[in-house]
Amino acid sequence: MTTRKDFLRGQRIDPKPITGRETVPELVDNAFLAYNAGRLADGCRLFTELMLEDDVTVGMSLTGAMTPAGLGMSTIIPVLEAGFIDWIVSTGANLYHDAHFGLGLTMHRGTPFADDVELREQGVVRIYDIFFDYEVLLSTDAYIREVSAAPEFQRPMSTAEYHYLLGGYILEREKALGISRKSVLGVAHQCAVPMYTSSPGDSSIGMNVAEQALTGSQLRFDPSADVNETSAIVFDAKTHGGKSGILIIGGGSPKNFVLQTEPQIQEVLGISEKGHDYYLQMTDARADTGGLSGATPAEAVSWGKVDPDKLPGTVVCYLDNTVGFPILAAYALAKRKKRRLKRLYDRREEMMRQLTEAYQEAKADRDARAEATTVGRRH
Repeated sequence: MTTRKDFLRGQRIDPKPITGRETVPELVDNAFLAYNAGRLADGCRLFTELMLEDDVTVGMSLTGAMTPAGLGMSTIIPVLEAGFIDWIVSTGANLYHDAHFGLGLTMHRGTPFADDVELREQGVVRIYDIFFDYEVLLSTDAYIREVSAAPEFQRPMSTAEYHYLLGGYILEREKALGISRKSVLGVAHQCAVPMYTSSPGDSSIGMNVAEQALTGSQLRFDPSADVNETSAIVFDAKTHGGKSGILIIGGGSPKNFVLQTEPQIQEVLGISEKGHDYYLQMTDARADTGGLSGATPAEAVSWGKVDPDKLPGTVVCYLDNTVGFPILAAYALAKRKKRRLKRLYDRREEMMRQLTEAYQEAKADRDARAEATTVGRRH
């Protein structure tokens, strides 16, 4: 039975006055004591102390217009290079807008209070308080179509394969322009971090690939490959005595895609598993509207997405990701040494072979049990 003393074991609320000389970790640990600041502090410690252990494979989902706001360069690239993120599921829009920077194109701080009719007349596109020239879209579209027409793209492929190839081309363009570390796609290529898009048709990248299909291109995104490859990543982590951690930035389809890897393994493939070990989400979505974006880790347990034994350690922070994500990254980069890159993209075939063999074994066992049951009924 829980006693009064047990309830009062938490850190005493008695913070030191802020001086202006604090590091990010000092500010988080000393001043982020309650409400969503408290949850962010919990999330920083969960990520840094547990999820970044060497035996944990960390997947990240990414929604919202994060790369147009500069978070690709300021936040995502540093954590990729530090080995803190091993695989990613992103909206296509984040990767499309990320490409602008690798192509030397610019986006600018603006205002949410501009006249949008006037912006349209002047050829300026707005993402809330970000402005950019309409030509940025046209130039990026043209580049994606040109690259995607190359011979190595003329086949069905997973979105990770497509983004890896595209990232290689963007690296070459950065080199030609004399710039570097501008594109997440480029750095993910260098670090062999596989990047998936759960809805590849729902972005300008998908739109340009669709245009090429009308002209005879053989490029097709293979959603089944994405489902199986992401499941293979999680299965590989758990099979070799490691753990799986999920960092969810926002919600939406990418959130479900990183989490559904466990139901795919357990429910569909019939392989014994318990769920992801660590779950950290930053979101502004509420749970009571019934949407997936706001669904809690407790609800995820009912689907087999999260290991029920690990539920007490899950964290959800209800805040703006443009505030919370950089703080999380700064905390982790200050507290942890870089991890060895897992380079999961290079291991896709090996991991798929492991998953396929485990599935075939589980299916054979199910079929044998079903046959035994049928024979028993006959007698």
